[in-house]
Amino acid sequence: MGIWHRRTTAAERAAEKELEELREWRRNRFRILVCIDGTDASYEGLRFAKEIGQGDECDIILLYVRPIDQGLRSGGLQIRVARENMLEWGLELPGVQYLKKGLALLTEEKAMAEQWSAKHTHTNLRGDPLGDNKVEYRHESGKSIVLKLKTAPDAASGILDQYELGPYNVMILGAPSRWQGELRSFWDAGVAQKVAMLSPCSVLITREQRDGKGFLICTNGTEHSMDALRRAAVLAHLTRNPITLVSVALDKAERGMAEQQVSEAKAMLAEDGIKVAEALTRVGDPVAEIKKLSKDYALTVVSDSGKSRLKRFIRGSVAFGVMGQARNSVLNVR
Repeated sequence: MGIWHRRTTAAERAAEKELEELREWRRNRFRILVCIDGTDASYEGLRFAKEIGQGDECDIILLYVRPIDQGLRSGGLQIRVARENMLEWGLELPGVQYLKKGLALLTEEKAMAEQWSAKHTHTNLRGDPLGDNKVEYRHESGKSIVLKLKTAPDAASGILDQYELGPYNVMILGAPSRWQGELRSFWDAGVAQKVAMLSPCSVLITREQRDGKGFLICTNGTEHSMDALRRAAVLAHLTRNPITLVSVALDKAERGMAEQQVSEAKAMLAEDGIKVAEALTRVGDPVAEIKKLSKDYALTVVSDSGKSRLKRFIRGSVAFGVMGQARNSVLNVR
């Protein structure tokens, strides 16, 4: 029995080609996804995004995820007007005021009016009258700032779905009030934990404390760790943040190995023309030792172990532990 296949139309093929060209263009940009929920910690993420995304080759996407049909059936919202111009929505619409405040933190209103063009896009969504909406501001240099109001069953799935529309180099989220242990978080985790656990790209968890002395970059000497170290060090160098390296030995017998690791890391960065302000070694539990040091720095950088998610759940992850327990903001480089 034969199987009938519907032929794609010329319009569909053209749309697919345009989408692939867009994705290819995005792959050559540095793209930051900042997840906004109205908390101070999420706006701290915007400040990081502004600092690391100063170049014209960097795009910043502000995302707010709202539940499906959140109060719209009875709220009297004029959907047609909302779709025409997202920034004209009333402040009572969930998330809009957060996105508008985020835009104001990134650029001045006068500069936005004079130097940026705006494009509004609406995507229909079954079961929700508003659907997905975004405003993309494009600077004459090619740089973009995007405000995205996305609809999803829950915030975590909405954020992870947004990655598939990306891609993105880093996702930024505010730290939750509580951070579950890794094994428990597999079943019972907040938004930030789920995204940190499942995101294919680097994740930055932000906290309000920002008065530290630069970047604390952790290394364990593995190839994956050294690659992450180099990328984080370049970021620190570009943002003019001093770099402190640290390696933690599990016991005194391994201290020599830890000293060698930071020495090799320092030499590698020197070859790239990047200076290291300080190189440290500690002995003990890596999460506990890094947590002690973190209070003195604006940002702690760790690297994901590279293990599969299942192995990470069973054996534990230093990177995941540091993200939950550190006293400052933490970047997990993947």
